[in-house]
Amino acid sequence: MKPKKPFCSPFFWLVAIFSLLVSGCGYNEIQRNEEMVFAAWGDVEATYQRRADLIPNLVETVKAYAAHEKETLQALTEARSRVGQVQISAQNLGDAAAVQKYVDAQGAMSSALSRLLAIAEAYPDLKASQNFRDLQHQLEGTENRINVARQRYNEAVQEFNSSIRSFPNNLTNKFLLRLPRKEPFKAQAGAEQAPKVRF
Repeated sequence: MKPKKPFCSPFFWLVAIFSLLVSGCGYNEIQRNEEMVFAAWGDVEATYQRRADLIPNLVETVKAYAAHEKETLQALTEARSRVGQVQISAQNLGDAAAVQKYVDAQGAMSSALSRLLAIAEAYPDLKASQNFRDLQHQLEGTENRINVARQRYNEAVQEFNSSIRSFPNNLTNKFLLRLPRKEPFKAQAGAEQAPKVRF
């Protein structure tokens, strides 16, 4: 009796047809795009953490030169504390309210940092301090990294959201995965106006 060839088996054809259907329905693409969103979010969190880690050193350096600017230093310390309390997991990136709360906390930190750096202009000794200049350069670099990380995150979100809304992937998502849209970073309310700094 001749052995059956594998491609003559109905099981072989069933597996082959199923593989073709799965590969053409976008299942793997959607999964890959969601993982890209999670990775991009991890980069955003890492850059924000880098900024938060610089704050204590900056506050201590400024204290040495401008100890009476307690209000600004306290606002910065409180903003850093709030940022530490507002956490969002990768699984909650579809929750607009949670993402907005995170963005607002980071915005308060940015605002407090801006006030502190503006106040530093009034203290020539502080501006001349090598420690302060080094920290300021690190913060500027970190702000640039944050901006790049947010842009990359938004690109990953756009790709993911497009992949779950386009045919035939939308059917795969609707019937198999049921993954929600991810929320992009948006400009904060009033971001179009330059901040006012008063001494």
